[in-house]
Amino acid sequence: MIENVQEEIFDIVDEKGNPTGKTVSRSIAHKEGIKHRTAHVWIIDKNTNPMRVLLQKRAINKDSFPGKLDTSSAGHIHAGDTPCESAVRELSEELGITAKATDLNFIGTFDVSYEKEFHNTIFKDNEVAFVYTYEDKVDASKLVLQKEEVDCVEWISLPELFAARQNNDDRFCVPRGGLALLKNYLS
Repeated sequence: MIENVQEEIFDIVDEKGNPTGKTVSRSIAHKEGIKHRTAHVWIIDKNTNPMRVLLQKRAINKDSFPGKLDTSSAGHIHAGDTPCESAVRELSEELGITAKATDLNFIGTFDVSYEKEFHNTIFKDNEVAFVYTYEDKVDASKLVLQKEEVDCVEWISLPELFAARQNNDDRFCVPRGGLALLKNYLS
């Protein structure tokens, strides 16, 4: 039986992340580098010293940065959805966390723009990322991971993460713009 999977559709956005009224499929957006939106969520544990964040290890079959440690939860914003709706959806889909919009703190946006080769295919990313924190207690051992997206999760101290990204540690693909927003938010 052939599964009929609907391709994701995104709003095409302007430089500030505002929808233009036009849409694009995921494959075309990443083939041509068309600007769209994503939602990123940092899960923070403020009860440790130093503070730590939960990172996800991307599944090896992901079309970008397979097998790399990334932001706690992130995903594309579907056409017609708000950034916050998408952030809540991604927490649920990827990690099994049931959150409400009021559980998230919006900390800003940053631009992502790169062109790299993954799995012998050029991947052009051009997006505005909307970034949130989730600060409720999370037991990583009880998360329900979406195996198509996430291999595993791990806690890392913020100083260790900042140092790893500053030193270009290739185990990580955490976006520098998102990490800068998090650092600014926490200071």
